[in-house]
Amino acid sequence: MPVLLLFLCLFRPAMGEEIKFTDTDALAVIKVVDERQQNSGDYTSLCYVKETERKKEPKVFQVIVYRRDADDKIIIFFTKPKEEAGKGYLKIDKNLWLFDPNTGKWERRTERERIGGTNSRREDFDESRLALEYTVTAEGTDKLGDYKVFKTKLVAKEGVDVAYPVLKIWIDQASKNILKREEYSLSGKLMRTSYYPKWMKKFSPSKKAEVWIPEEIRIFDELEKGNSTIILIKETDLNNIDSSIFTKAWIESKSK
Repeated sequence: MPVLLLFLCLFRPAMGEEIKFTDTDALAVIKVVDERQQNSGDYTSLCYVKETERKKEPKVFQVIVYRRDADDKIIIFFTKPKEEAGKGYLKIDKNLWLFDPNTGKWERRTERERIGGTNSRREDFDESRLALEYTVTAEGTDKLGDYKVFKTKLVAKEGVDVAYPVLKIWIDQASKNILKREEYSLSGKLMRTSYYPKWMKKFSPSKKAEVWIPEEIRIFDELEKGNSTIILIKETDLNNIDSSIFTKAWIESKSK
């Protein structure tokens, strides 16, 4: 039985009955979030990243994202502005690498890497694997503006490399899309707050079902107040990609 159908069967209160949101329910909701976003095949998108810092002119970056979700591979390749063009990130074999075209060298990076110097992270561009990477607990039901939401807390599982070890996520009860996400350090300090105001769905040939993709992510830096990042995801394609793309050699050839 598909995860979404199973969740709807288990989590259906009687008419007039108050919703009880348990840890089991929270995990089921997060699995639905993952399943709706996972493609099982390949993914290409054109993205624009706008970085705003206090007392500085905003910068806009253009990147192309290539993913092979079945193998946990991703490329984030910068095409604009000119001074950033040719820079590329490659995740293969659970390692994240950065290629600098100015030096022609590769460096291994951590999941905390600020992609291209912005306040975005690799996982902002990748598929959702929350249930695999985190232990999920319920924090009840709530309202976020006009939306009724499930509120969940996630703590990274031992040995899993993630950008932030603790998350709080608000999920729309109706659509099962993420609306808000807070990211914390291990000490409990709030690092980033992200909002997901727009989602789109696209048919995936490999999955033979629709995939939900965030059209816009608004990220606010909680350490440097006034700094923000907007990611716009455009021109998404879920058709197959040539396997040669997911290599260091391919990125080097495109960086020349």
